[in-house]
Amino acid sequence: MEKGSARESVRPPYAPGAPAGTPVTGRVPEQLCVGRTQDAERAGGVRGARGEHTHGEPPAPRVVRHSVRGQILEALRAALVDGELIPGQVYSAPVLGARFGVSATPVREAMQQLATEGAVEVVPNRGFRVSERGPRELAELAEVRALIEVPMMLRLARTVPAERWAALWPLAEATVAAAAVGDRASYAECDRAFHRAVLTLGGNEQLVAIADELHRRSQWPLVANPATRRADLLADAAEHTALLDALIAQDLAVVQALVREHFTGADV
Repeated sequence: MEKGSARESVRPPYAPGAPAGTPVTGRVPEQLCVGRTQDAERAGGVRGARGEHTHGEPPAPRVVRHSVRGQILEALRAALVDGELIPGQVYSAPVLGARFGVSATPVREAMQQLATEGAVEVVPNRGFRVSERGPRELAELAEVRALIEVPMMLRLARTVPAERWAALWPLAEATVAAAAVGDRASYAECDRAFHRAVLTLGGNEQLVAIADELHRRSQWPLVANPATRRADLLADAAEHTALLDALIAQDLAVVQALVREHFTGADV
């Protein structure tokens, strides 16, 4: 089989630190959010200090997707959220490729995409260093997201009928399911899917794309890489369900309070 081709397969998921092929348990599959996003679309009209140490332990691939590059890209994005790719440290594409069971080419291509997104930076002749971020950057991202999303959500609360909000229930429930097992990467995927579905109801595709990119960047780990507690994930997911309750009931006062609180207090 040709290395780096679209026919190449990534090895099954394995647990961090375990031999390749060890099944991962207690995870919510990311396709749960993808499938439920499609269901919501059909039902509701939604359209869709600089360490120099080079590590050889890669993150676990999670979901088999359309191509090897796509599989690796999603696996690396999940590893960023999980903290398996450590800020400030350098990762070699050949070493990661060997652990994934693929050539270095799709890993390098995926890392180049992450570099354009600002998640990693190229280190010539060595690999890719995971970008280091501090609390100030996270606060700035939250502020910009609030400037974009809060006015749009409040406008939608006044114009979108209850049945279209009800169609988003599967997405809200997916965030609760991911939070319940403490799966940060799956939660991040489901959280973005929920926010995308809400904003897409406004019909502004450029706004949705910008907000989604800001949301993704806000999910990358800080330099200190504090682990998000399961209780925090559950609290954040509960705000999604409470928000939908208020939107369906057209309780604008509660909607406004929940939306502002969601952006002020969220750290995931």
